[in-house]
Amino acid sequence: MSDLYKKIIAEAMAAQRADVETIKKKRGTAFSITDAEPYVAAVKKMKAASGQSAAVIDLHKTSVTAHFTALKGLTKTIRPEDDPFVEHYQTPVVLEILSDEDPKFKKSLDTFVTQIGKSDALIGRESARRYAGFYGPTCVVDFAMIPGSTSNVVNQILKKTKIPVDHKQTILASKSWGMNTSYGVGEVFATRVEEGDSLADASKKEVQQVQKIYKTPVAAQAELMDGAGHVSFDVRKYMDEYRRLLTPAVKKAVDDGVHYGNIVTIPAYCVGDIAHHIAQSTFNMCKDDVIMATIEAVTGVMEKTLDAAVPKLKSEYDILSVVTGASACATEYILELDGFNAPMIVDLLTKRFHNFVQLKPTRGAAAELHNCDFMDMIYRGWKILDRARRAKAGSDDILKPIVAGCEIDLSPVDQNEVLMNPQWYAYPACAITVRASALMRLADYPCLLTSEPVTATMMTNIIALHKETPAAPVRACKDCAAACLVDFRHQYCEYRDAV
Repeated sequence: MSDLYKKIIAEAMAAQRADVETIKKKRGTAFSITDAEPYVAAVKKMKAASGQSAAVIDLHKTSVTAHFTALKGLTKTIRPEDDPFVEHYQTPVVLEILSDEDPKFKKSLDTFVTQIGKSDALIGRESARRYAGFYGPTCVVDFAMIPGSTSNVVNQILKKTKIPVDHKQTILASKSWGMNTSYGVGEVFATRVEEGDSLADASKKEVQQVQKIYKTPVAAQAELMDGAGHVSFDVRKYMDEYRRLLTPAVKKAVDDGVHYGNIVTIPAYCVGDIAHHIAQSTFNMCKDDVIMATIEAVTGVMEKTLDAAVPKLKSEYDILSVVTGASACATEYILELDGFNAPMIVDLLTKRFHNFVQLKPTRGAAAELHNCDFMDMIYRGWKILDRARRAKAGSDDILKPIVAGCEIDLSPVDQNEVLMNPQWYAYPACAITVRASALMRLADYPCLLTSEPVTATMMTNIIALHKETPAAPVRACKDCAAACLVDFRHQYCEYRDAV
């Protein structure tokens, strides 16, 4: 199996390296769609190994090339305000392709939309809790079914919907790793309440919005973009062209017996590097040398750790566990170089969240999602490092954090010239918060630390080995940092009752 593991690692790190090297080269300059060509080239090299579904790999590759081609035909660049949405146009298209190809699935979607209309009390309650900050900082578009997430609410509704289980799983997957429109539960409710609607009227409008994203997903996404003031390109033309280019790959995946839940998932999570991770906002953020160095060092830790881990890996799932554990540990390690740690930052960001609710009651539903990703990541890293420090216990031994039986190599952090010389970036005698302050910028945008291109590529490889099993959403406890360290909300998680 080592050849398979090496292949998965090589493809994932090629995607990451394409992003990081492009960003380092282009940071501080004007973004062009063609800047994403190195990422597209990396994806095109993905191949199905023995035992993997070629249709699954092709779905990933075709989505990336279709996305790139469609964007390139419509615009030369994308303004920062529009770039978060570029990975939200794919799942609506795929849902409509599946509905057109499979009348039984279309019937199940219609039944679900009807059930949403009967769930006004549930949707009203969850929207009110989100509006009031009841759950604390939470990710409305989380890849798991954490409290406050759209997938959590969708799962609760699906449990009362009488449709085939595989269709339930598909609908659930479409609003977790799949991104069926840019809408997050609770946003219409909050906006309408603040504009003077009664709670009952706001709840009714919320239900109608949730129904719309499943009844007419493509039209709903276009309308959401109209409301958001999107101007970078014609989103309707994009979705038309994307559908034309992707449809053959979707049909091949259906014919190959790929679970619909995987078909709605894969096309969305692999395109974000084009005009979102490789984008103007990223080029602007990474003008800061310390932020750039942090991304490079964490990438180095992932790569060195994975390469050394191959002989010890017991399954393809271990690869994912090791790489995410390595990046989490590396990020926490950098934080600790300045005397901070995860519990301190989780406490800070959770307190900030509750103030933010009061300051901005109509904040976007997704406002704190990346803060949550960041907190969850460093909390995991802290637990890994804490075990290693206890084992070291004051001895002169080298710190050896372990994930899934594999040692994490932190040397790329220690050897990074910028990170090891913070005095170059502040008043030299008092440069004690330089690295931590860079990480606080990355708390709003940790996509290349977590890392999304790596996990997306690995998940496609894993799905290709298990095409009949829906991979999304995560059906396990995430150990949410805020829930573990500050807030009480574990009892509201849906992971044990996933459809």
